[in-house]
Amino acid sequence: MAPLIELHSWSALAPMLILALTGLALFVFDSINPRSTNRSALAGISTAGALASLGVAVWYIVAGVGDPARRGAFDLFGGQLIVDQMALFFMVVVAVVTAMVSIASYDYFLEHAYQAEYYSLMLLAATGMSTMAAANSLVTVFIALELASLPSFALVAILKTNRGSVEAGLKYFLIGALSSAIFVYGISLVYGATGYMQLDAIAANLEGAEGFSGLLGLGVVMLIGGFAYKTASVPFHFWAPEAYEGAPAPISAFLSSASKAAGFVIAFRVFATAFPIETMAGMGIDWTLAFVILSIVTMTIGNFAAATQENVKRMLAYSSVGHAGYALIGLAGLTGTGSNDVVLGAAMMHLLVYGFMNTGAFLFIALAEYWGVGRTFEDYNGLAKQAPMASAAMTIFMFSLAGIPPFGGFFSKYFLLTGAIDAGLLVVAVALVVNSALSLYYYSRLVKALWIEEPVLERDSLSQPTGLYVAIIFAAVMTVVILPGFGPVADTAIEAAAAVVP
Repeated sequence: MAPLIELHSWSALAPMLILALTGLALFVFDSINPRSTNRSALAGISTAGALASLGVAVWYIVAGVGDPARRGAFDLFGGQLIVDQMALFFMVVVAVVTAMVSIASYDYFLEHAYQAEYYSLMLLAATGMSTMAAANSLVTVFIALELASLPSFALVAILKTNRGSVEAGLKYFLIGALSSAIFVYGISLVYGATGYMQLDAIAANLEGAEGFSGLLGLGVVMLIGGFAYKTASVPFHFWAPEAYEGAPAPISAFLSSASKAAGFVIAFRVFATAFPIETMAGMGIDWTLAFVILSIVTMTIGNFAAATQENVKRMLAYSSVGHAGYALIGLAGLTGTGSNDVVLGAAMMHLLVYGFMNTGAFLFIALAEYWGVGRTFEDYNGLAKQAPMASAAMTIFMFSLAGIPPFGGFFSKYFLLTGAIDAGLLVVAVALVVNSALSLYYYSRLVKALWIEEPVLERDSLSQPTGLYVAIIFAAVMTVVILPGFGPVADTAIEAAAAVVP
């Protein structure tokens, strides 16, 4: 059958190029008339750019770009970037989260003075995250990581008159700088042991590095540290509750969903491509063991910390740490004893579903902040009586995050569970079940406050900001309807994973 499209190699980067051009277009639009803030135009341009990126990425997936049996992957710049099914899958996650946050920000930043800068920084950060999905060399991985991180630091601190926002941005920047230094040092050690930066070249020359296994092992550990920071995994998770609580709620949604997914895709690609477990195990470096420990500790600490919070935003921040532990099962399960593509594909599915349910949950917090509702569980008492539709959406997010059927979070966790068991990781499987049961406690606590508890104080009537409502309802619908569409989603994720893992 003739291919649906004929692409030049550079056009394979269209999803990330569209995001970059949209970010620059926003600067140009604002520079034409800097004293006039047209909120509708700025939010519209940002949303249109994200949706265009999403549409192109989905089109490429359907057309078979990156599918080895059809059009194959696109290598660019001598293999520094690669556009395959995995890259396109995560470009979809980044684009859809960016679109939802752009729509929601229209209402949330009603009085904000630097709106063009806000949307531009978000689009540039999304460009870095999409580039992370396509990075195929430790050099491009680091450049993409910084391209995503630098605008993110500014976004967290964008509320200049808010002490919490500025403090969170400063802490995020300092910890980010430290983790970047650790990551670069790890890259230098891997380069020193193998002599290569490109991921497949590193894998091809590992046997020549047997005499430097100690150096290589230390480099791998430092790379794991860099990835742990980006994905808010233990022990580099402390920045997450501070940054998410202090940042504007839409930015908390953006960082905890899109940024986390981007952090995982480079971890998946680097470890599955550059460090084949059979070869590394022969050198005495079993990095899957590190991810087994990291997965269990991260999900346990994240969930126990979330269960003790009185602040709803911090509860969601710590629960995002717990979900990082779930996604780490995708790397822990690459033991070679089970179906590597299934367990890695399960982690990708979880990150896709998480993009909807977690973004929606943080956007509900943004809606509550817009109304002036407080931050504790008690402040949310009886909110469903005044906002039943938004509260119903939040209930869907909470039960899906907990893994209750029939929502998308249940099925992604089910695939993770079967993948862990298939890989022989029974301890990880038990930890997943126990932590999911624990998470049901604190997620249900918020649902109870919304629907059952009586309000502590009388509230005035609540407005219905269009942008926030549209984004929240869309996220809730996708969390539910992704269920009938889970077959094609699962197939796409597993096929994308199969092209990367051995």
